[in-house]
Amino acid sequence: MIITIKKIAQLAAVSQGTVDRIIHNRGQVSQENIDKVNAIIKEYGYKKNIFASNLAFNKKFKFAIFLPKNEGLEYWKIPVNGIERAEEEFEKFGVTLDYYFYKYDSISFKKIASKIVDKKYDGLLFAPIFHDESILFLNQCKKINLPVVMIDSNIKEVDSFAYIGQDAFQSGYLAGRLVCYNSTMENNVLIIKITREIESTSVYLQRIKGFYSFFKDHEGEGSANFKFSEITLKDSGQKQLNLKMFEGINTIFIPNSRSYIVAEFLKKNNLNHIVLVGYDLLQENVKYLKDGVIDFLINQKPEQQGYLGVEYLYKKIILKENVENTYYMPLEIIIKENC
Repeated sequence: MIITIKKIAQLAAVSQGTVDRIIHNRGQVSQENIDKVNAIIKEYGYKKNIFASNLAFNKKFKFAIFLPKNEGLEYWKIPVNGIERAEEEFEKFGVTLDYYFYKYDSISFKKIASKIVDKKYDGLLFAPIFHDESILFLNQCKKINLPVVMIDSNIKEVDSFAYIGQDAFQSGYLAGRLVCYNSTMENNVLIIKITREIESTSVYLQRIKGFYSFFKDHEGEGSANFKFSEITLKDSGQKQLNLKMFEGINTIFIPNSRSYIVAEFLKKNNLNHIVLVGYDLLQENVKYLKDGVIDFLINQKPEQQGYLGVEYLYKKIILKENVENTYYMPLEIIIKENC
């Protein structure tokens, strides 16, 4: 049964105006009438027509989108696809979005962050890359009561904000398990960190921590022996790779989306025996997955993160629903056969 304000008024023997005041929590109403109306609403599950209400009052809601600039990185284009899809869907409910993209330097981040704080937004979707700067920014958002949902990376030091994305530690743990599936008696595992200027703030540190934790938790199980080494590449090209790096290596773990850089080198040099585990369904990654150079990709669905981030703000701010503050995306294991 679809219950209306008129029907609630009839059942509670009060005026429609009284019901409206109780639903919208405005005006003086006796406790007796509040109890009667709320009991009927609970029984019949009344939901106010947000669409009609917003149209009637011509109400608009403006959300800010604050993400890293893609700067040639395909990954950061993908969540924007989901955000734009959500923008089109929720536009009819009075939702508009302002986009802000920061470069991979803290100066750019701080400059744009201050602009967002100075403007009066109803909500914010935010992908934090700079850890310390993000904490300061989130604390400012907290002071001005700006609701925030984070995607891709979670800043746990500032409470009361929402997060939609991977559990980075668990995704690294999963990568460790995948490495074990291809283990031999002697396993030399190389972790390649491909970064820009940012290292200590990246989500991949949690992935690496989870990766090592898997082997620590399963130490002594089976007969396989694992040895680990790490290298850091400070740019996104192949220039720093050389054959010496891969001598004796059985497995490579790349804890971010740029596996294709190493995969291209492996293919050119016929290093077909090396198992490669990486992240994300970028076009170049998928190409080398299908070629059999990349063995496993862990997919964290960045497009869906973008869509769900806007949807969260819509439900929290416009529908005023109680929404879970943490939603971990399922971690998909993608191989050549199911790509």
